[in-house]
Amino acid sequence: MPLVPHITLDVAPGSWTCLLGPSGVGKSTLLRLIAGIGDEAALTGTLTASDGAQLKGRVALMAQSDLLLPWLTVTDNVTLGARLRGADPQPGRAAALLEQVGLTDHAAKRPAQLSGGQRQRAALARTLMEDRPIVLLDEPFSALDARTRAQVQDLTAQLLGDHTVLMVTHDPAEAARLGDAILILSEDGCAAWPAPPGKPPRPVDDARTLETQGKLLATLRGSI
Repeated sequence: MPLVPHITLDVAPGSWTCLLGPSGVGKSTLLRLIAGIGDEAALTGTLTASDGAQLKGRVALMAQSDLLLPWLTVTDNVTLGARLRGADPQPGRAAALLEQVGLTDHAAKRPAQLSGGQRQRAALARTLMEDRPIVLLDEPFSALDARTRAQVQDLTAQLLGDHTVLMVTHDPAEAARLGDAILILSEDGCAAWPAPPGKPPRPVDDARTLETQGKLLATLRGSI
């Protein structure tokens, strides 16, 4: 039984593409398939990069939950991938990334000692530590309060500015703020939606951004 409709999904290199759609249409499954961990589904079709190289080993996934291991410190969580692969954990680079995300003073703490925003920043540092050119974001900001969400959105946009990013979101405001390109996935396929003018992250009170947000919400609700 098809979980995702037959689609052509183009993600421009070095930019943010936001993917919206109703619950259950297959957005997260699609990300997992691209990441190579979608064991719950089989891919019918092809995944290719514009440079012709394979995607394997070039993709990092940041999930909605921070997925921090509660018995490890922040530093140990950030370097977990390298240590599991038996590679150099690069503690100096990890410390530099924690400084970038504002967690230097929390490096030795465990996840239970952090706020929700701090945990997501730790997850962001772990994603950056993987140093992959393609980053998949599966609603990573949805559990944060509005103020913290905007702050972490801005930080993530800054630190992933030179990456190719595909982000799944249910939030039209998030897509309007962050998307260089916006796509809507439905049972009928995948359709492009015009992004507001200006470079992301756009101001939360920008008139054109708010207009796009409103029209996206109306479309997702089936009003137009």
